[in-house]
Amino acid sequence: MDNRPIGIYDSGIGGLTGLKALRKLLPDEDYVFFGDSGRMPYGPRPIDELRRIAAQDMDFLAKFDVKAILAACGTISSAARPVLAEYPVPAFGVVDPALDAMAAVPGDKPLCVIATAASIHSGEFTDALAKRCGYSREIIGVPCPEFAPMIEAGHIRRSDPVVMDAVQRALAPIRGRDFGALLLGCTHYGIIEDAIRDYLGADVPLLSASECAATALRDYLVQHDLTGGENGGARFFVSGDLRQFDAFAEPYLERGPVHAEQAPIMEL
Repeated sequence: MDNRPIGIYDSGIGGLTGLKALRKLLPDEDYVFFGDSGRMPYGPRPIDELRRIAAQDMDFLAKFDVKAILAACGTISSAARPVLAEYPVPAFGVVDPALDAMAAVPGDKPLCVIATAASIHSGEFTDALAKRCGYSREIIGVPCPEFAPMIEAGHIRRSDPVVMDAVQRALAPIRGRDFGALLLGCTHYGIIEDAIRDYLGADVPLLSASECAATALRDYLVQHDLTGGENGGARFFVSGDLRQFDAFAEPYLERGPVHAEQAPIMEL
């Protein structure tokens, strides 16, 4: 048994989808969440910057003696793989667990990944998925650069015209396609899953990178006898607007009050 907390980080509120998924699987664990909203969005940044950011964010969490870290960010998980792999605290991204789940989808229908521009253009999602599938299936990657900043700005409701317009602009090229599955490759996207379903149709199977990663992290902790926790509590740190974060996080997590603490905006 290990009562140390689990660390989670993201560029903002998107990582809360990872925390929510982990709490369903490991309700007794304690968590430290860092939302680096003062430096978001991560998506447009070059890879060298993203790798420095990943190291800084994990160093911040390591100060709280975390036993494992979840990079609940598709962009970081795809662009900063070497940083996560070499970090002294066990660190997990959301890409590999999600790609394993996608590759296991039966049949030969095309598979689609929607993610930030950085994640799609890096090829980390699409190339790795094609390799896992033995290059036998069509893999489609769709960049959705508007989604994360829009969600951080508070546009999350399926009926919000801003959300509906952004979803249409990004996903119009794939509407009507018959996919085996579509991966929400950025953790922010789970927050507007209803709007994505409304536009693409309820029959399109959606997989969540956050949920896949939470399952993988749970399995690792169980296998290494690292589960524990004191009271299922959580501390929240945000490098951006605290009130905006609290106003979203409390109803979204549906588990007690959220009072985030201010974190510094770290210089690159």
